[in-house]
Amino acid sequence: MSRRFFLGSMGALGASVAAPGAFAQQAGGFPSKPIKIIVPFNAGSGADSTARVYGEVMSRMLGQPVVVENRPGASGLVAIAQVRQAPADGYTIFPGSTSPMCVMPVLNKSLPYDAFKDFRPLHGLSIGGVTINAKGDTPYKSLPELLAAAKRENRSLTVGSYSDGYMLVATWMGAVAGVKLVHVTYKGGIQAQTDLAAGQLDLAMNDSSGVAALKKEGKIRTMAITSTERDPKYPEVPTMKELGYTDFETHTFAAFFIRSETPDDITKKLADTVRAALLSPEGKAYQAANAGGPMMMHTKELGDFQRKEYERYKKVADAAGLLPK
Repeated sequence: MSRRFFLGSMGALGASVAAPGAFAQQAGGFPSKPIKIIVPFNAGSGADSTARVYGEVMSRMLGQPVVVENRPGASGLVAIAQVRQAPADGYTIFPGSTSPMCVMPVLNKSLPYDAFKDFRPLHGLSIGGVTINAKGDTPYKSLPELLAAAKRENRSLTVGSYSDGYMLVATWMGAVAGVKLVHVTYKGGIQAQTDLAAGQLDLAMNDSSGVAALKKEGKIRTMAITSTERDPKYPEVPTMKELGYTDFETHTFAAFFIRSETPDDITKKLADTVRAALLSPEGKAYQAANAGGPMMMHTKELGDFQRKEYERYKKVADAAGLLPK
């Protein structure tokens, strides 16, 4: 993540972070009742933990409870439907991510929601890159060397992933390298990384946090990351652009969204509160313990980013002939 998003926000918000309740005073009548964060995954998931950490800080700042409700199911559609049907009054928040807000709209033509018309970006939470991983004892010194060998030998590579977004990143990689891929789909990242470490895959895609354990043990090797800059927690891992793959940049992200018709003043007050929560001691401690970095993007900037990521994935899907189903 670019440092300007983080550093440029600290001075202006320092006073707000240090003054719990300040946002409740500024908000007038809002909020006057508890705010709900509808998480599309079970308790204990990354999205659930993120919502609870920042929700607790927001609660102190706003002077009202911020309650996390878990509504897993149907790839997030259960939670999305609940938020979409809620009043556009700022009291219901959805923690969206790359998949439902950028990728699913590319690959599905009959979604029961419109990621851009039904929801309004509130504020970013976290951002990182997709990691491209090989077996720990791979004989190849770099990803370009591995891909060049596969192309030279005219052999396909098996690539494990557990989401359409990761599948698209792998497809993109195969296209720019001129290498044939065999996609192996998993229900979760743990099994994909385990099979990679056992030599049953050539490569596997995951976010940076999902590879931490096996990477530390030396059972897998992270060969590249797709973010703009190197991950501070993995400073030895080069970006795809550093490796010579021009314009190969995409991100994994999490952010808060609300109903699109929510009034501007309420939207701004909520977004300012989320930003202050990210800059709080609790927020910084949570960020330090997790991969990636804080996503310091306010409403409009976040919306522009979401659109850009959507267009990036759409371009890859179109080039690969992957039509919406």
